[in-house]
Amino acid sequence: MKEKLKTIYVCTNCGEETPRWLGRCPSCGEWNTLVEDVVAVKPPAAGLGHSTAQRAPSRAVASPLEEISTSEQQSRIVTGMHELDRVLGGGIVLGSVVLLGGEPGAGKSTMLLQLCGAIAQGRQILYISGEESCRQIKLRSARLGIHEAGINVGAESNIDEICALIEQDRPGFVVIDSIQTMYTPALSSAPGSVSQVKECATRLLGVAKTLEIPICIVGHVNKDGAIAGPKVMEHIVDTVLYIEGDRTLPYRILRAAKNRYGSTNEIGMFDMTSEGLVAIENPSEMLLEGRPIGVSGNCVGCIIEGSRPIMADIQALATKTGFGNPRRAAQGIDIARINLLLAVLEKRVGFAWGALDVYVNVVGGLELDETTCDLPLCLALVSSLLDIPVADSLIAIGEVGLGGEVRSATSLDVRLKEAQRVGFTQAIVPQHNLRSLNMADYPDIELIGVRYLKEAVALISG
Repeated sequence: MKEKLKTIYVCTNCGEETPRWLGRCPSCGEWNTLVEDVVAVKPPAAGLGHSTAQRAPSRAVASPLEEISTSEQQSRIVTGMHELDRVLGGGIVLGSVVLLGGEPGAGKSTMLLQLCGAIAQGRQILYISGEESCRQIKLRSARLGIHEAGINVGAESNIDEICALIEQDRPGFVVIDSIQTMYTPALSSAPGSVSQVKECATRLLGVAKTLEIPICIVGHVNKDGAIAGPKVMEHIVDTVLYIEGDRTLPYRILRAAKNRYGSTNEIGMFDMTSEGLVAIENPSEMLLEGRPIGVSGNCVGCIIEGSRPIMADIQALATKTGFGNPRRAAQGIDIARINLLLAVLEKRVGFAWGALDVYVNVVGGLELDETTCDLPLCLALVSSLLDIPVADSLIAIGEVGLGGEVRSATSLDVRLKEAQRVGFTQAIVPQHNLRSLNMADYPDIELIGVRYLKEAVALISG
């Protein structure tokens, strides 16, 4: 029976399908996310409701659970790129599908080409690009110093041809750059449409699981920072990675939004150079480089990303406003959290901010979502207001409540050991945490316990 074409509308946020256009998605509630798509209606296949004679015999295969190998060495590929292995949970799992997203110019293609060079020894690699020619890929690999013989490249967009090539060559690792340029002739819609992206991703997933070949897919992001295409594509893949970072800065942060084989709390940090992405083994010292000495409005905190402590330099600037309503601007910290802490400082400590513009910045492009950075932020604000510098050897850790109390911080021992290693000699910490700490473990750093924000402010204001 000949397939018929049907027009539907698909939500780019959640993948909901409707027969007509709506201003608001009935499933996720987002506005203006329904896009038109043309799909082929396939004739019903023999199955439930059909006689046994019409039903084809099943070709599905099931294996006993106890006979399946669980050896870590056999199930993962250790890339040798330590920051990438950290985010993936120890390496690339065989048969997994990894989706890598990021802003244009973030370094997605560069990272994957470096990854191919790192694992190409003794393994055949297939790099398929729908955006670059083979000659362009060769020029980029020469710039990155990648000359391994086991990497095969191809410029192809037909997903049927790509899947046939994978089944024929059986490579050890496959890169698809990018999923928005792939298409299948079975659908009449253009490459990059919702149906094409969904169908191509599903085809690649089937090949990866059947042949146990790991596949990494590059996905472009839209203006909101999410992977362009249907949300269902993120659900069917095993791992979703994002490369973050300000384009004006050389630092890049690799973060896992989804990981079936590891933690989503770990991050990897890289430095974008002319020779590619270079792993940053010591991010704390890198982020504190060039920190102003003896300047007001600066205080250092410490965040935990997975199992890694990272020092964060928080800067604040309070100036007299020239407008009727004072401005509040922030980069790296939620502006709502800043307004809350300004209210606490005014009500509980006595500093007025109604006639002041307040600007807050986190150095290095970090995004701070931990409440343990409340105390260093408050100290940086007061330091800028009074124009009194915070001691360069001092670090502050703690959450600030609405009553002006300083609440306990999690993993304080890990944070203090990192601060001691970097070279800080004083730490303002919650008084409640001191009960569970062994002072002998921190011989080079003085611990100052505070119960209320007013006590911490008095330490820097005299």
